[in-house]
Amino acid sequence: MSDTKKAFLKAAQEKSWDLTHRKTLQFNIGRYNQAVAKGKERYDNLNAAKNYVAALKRQVISRWDEYLLQFEKKAAANGIIILWAKDSNEAITHLKTIFEEKHAKLVMKSKSMVSEEISFNEEVENMGIEVLETDLGEFIVQTAGEKPYHILTPAMHKSKTDVAKLFNEKFNIPLDSTPEEMTAFVREKLRIDFQKSDVGISGANFLIADIGGVALTENEGNGLMATAFPKTHIAITGIEKLIPSFSDMATVWTLLSQHGTGQQITAYNSVFTGSKKDDETDGPEEMYVILLDNGRTNLYAKEEQYEALSCIRCGACLNACPIYRNVGGYTYDAVYSGPIGSVISPHYKGMEDYNHLSFACSTCGRCSEVCPVKIPLHELLLVNRRDAVEGKMTNTCETQALKLATKALKSRKQMDALGGNVKNFGAKIVGPYVWGKKRDMPVFAKKSYSQQQSSNSKLRTFNS
Repeated sequence: MSDTKKAFLKAAQEKSWDLTHRKTLQFNIGRYNQAVAKGKERYDNLNAAKNYVAALKRQVISRWDEYLLQFEKKAAANGIIILWAKDSNEAITHLKTIFEEKHAKLVMKSKSMVSEEISFNEEVENMGIEVLETDLGEFIVQTAGEKPYHILTPAMHKSKTDVAKLFNEKFNIPLDSTPEEMTAFVREKLRIDFQKSDVGISGANFLIADIGGVALTENEGNGLMATAFPKTHIAITGIEKLIPSFSDMATVWTLLSQHGTGQQITAYNSVFTGSKKDDETDGPEEMYVILLDNGRTNLYAKEEQYEALSCIRCGACLNACPIYRNVGGYTYDAVYSGPIGSVISPHYKGMEDYNHLSFACSTCGRCSEVCPVKIPLHELLLVNRRDAVEGKMTNTCETQALKLATKALKSRKQMDALGGNVKNFGAKIVGPYVWGKKRDMPVFAKKSYSQQQSSNSKLRTFNS
C-alpha cells in the first residue's frame, strides 16, 4: 500500500468521525446547495444551456491544438507575452526570471487553483518575495498556514467562530467580530498592500481563443485590484481553459455562476486583452500568460478519461459528493479534491500513487448528474479503477480478496456453504479492516435469504 493511500485512509477515518468538522462542512455546503437550487429556477431550459456549453468544451478538446495556437497568435497580437510550461519547474523558472527583471518584493495574488499546482506561494517566498492572497477565503487559509479546502470556497471547512479566533490571534481584532467586521478589516489591510505591490497574479477561468483574451470571474473585486495596481500582470492557467469565441461567454459565465454559487452572474466579470494602452491611465504596463500542461496532455492521451478536461471548475460535484461531504478536502492530499479531483489527480500526479482516490467513490452518480458540462464523472472513476487493476497498481491482498469474492458471489451454492455463525465469526475478524474500526459489521442471519425462502416454499407445499 502506498504512503499516499495510507495517509488518505487515516485522514478519512479521522475526519469522518470528527462531528464538529462534519457539521461545519454540511452547513456551509447546505447554504450553497439552497442557493444553487434557486438559481436553477431562472432557466426556462437548463438542460439546453448545459448541452450548449458541454458541446463547446468537447469542441475545444477535439481541436485543442488549433484553439491553443489561435489563442497564442491573438494574445501575442494584443501585446501579451505567452510562455509555455510543461510542468511546475518550468512555470517557476519563468516566474523567477520575471520577478528578477522587475525587482519584485511584493506580489498580490488573486485566487488561482492552477497556482496551487506549482506550489506558487512556497516557491516565491523561497525567492525572498512576499506573497499576499487577496481572495477572502484564500486570505483566511493563508493566514492559518493552510491550503484551499474546496475548488470554489477555500475556507469551506471554517465557521465564522473559527475565523474570528484566527484573526484575533493573528491581528488582535476583537474575538466577537462579525463576518462583516472581519471582511472590512481584510479589505482595508489589502487596499494598502495593493498600492505597494510590484506584480499581480491571477488565474483564468477561461481563455477566449478568437480575441486572445483571459476571462476572470469573481465576487470581491480582488481580481481587478490585483491586476490593475501592479505594473506587471501574470495570468497562470491550464491549457484546457479554452473557449472558442467571446460570443460564447454569456452562456458560459452564467452557467458557471449558477452551478457554483447560485447567482445569475458573479459580481465581477473581466476580460483582459493585454496591458494598458497609451491613452489609458489604469492597468498593468506589461501582461504575461503562462500556459501550463503539468499532466494535462497525459490525461488527453487517455481514450476515455480525456473528457474530464471539459471541466469548468464550478465545484458542484464536490458539494454533491457524499464522500467529500464527510471526509473533506484535505483528506485527498491533492489540489483538486472531490469527484473531479479523483478523476484527474491520478493523471496529474501519477496513477501509481493516487489511484486510490478513484476507489473512494460510492458510484452513486450524483456528481455526473449535477455537472454543468455533463462529464460522466462516476463512470470515469470506474475507468480509472480498471486501469489501476490492469496496471497491477492495487494492493495484492485486496486483488486476491476481490477474486475470491467474485467467485463466491457468482455461485449460490458457495455463498450458502458457510452458516451465519461462521460468517459472523469471520466478519468480526476482518470487519475492522474493511468496514472501519468504529462501525459494527451487519449481523448475518443463521440461514441465508435463499435458504429461508426455500424452507418457506417447502412449508407452503406441505401445508397445501
